[in-house]
Amino acid sequence: MQVTVEIKPIWVKIVRSPIYFLVSTLTGISVSFAPLFLYWSGRGKFFHGYEWIAVPACFAVICFVPAFYFPLGSAVARELRKDSK
Repeated sequence: MQVTVEIKPIWVKIVRSPIYFLVSTLTGISVSFAPLFLYWSGRGKFFHGYEWIAVPACFAVICFVPAFYFPLGSAVARELRKDSK
């Protein structure tokens, strides 16, 4: 079985750019380490003295990284669910 997925040209540019490497790296962080760092920072046990930047940075990584992958993943899933004719 062969599946061809068509996505918008803007997504192709983003996926082929160096930004994709950065976002891919942040995805792992947003899933595993950002919530842990957020918890530790809230308890005052990690990033002592830098909580003012660590907490917003953790929230930004947790919230904005999926905003990149969800639209791209939905485009791929939409194409995979189409009826082949």
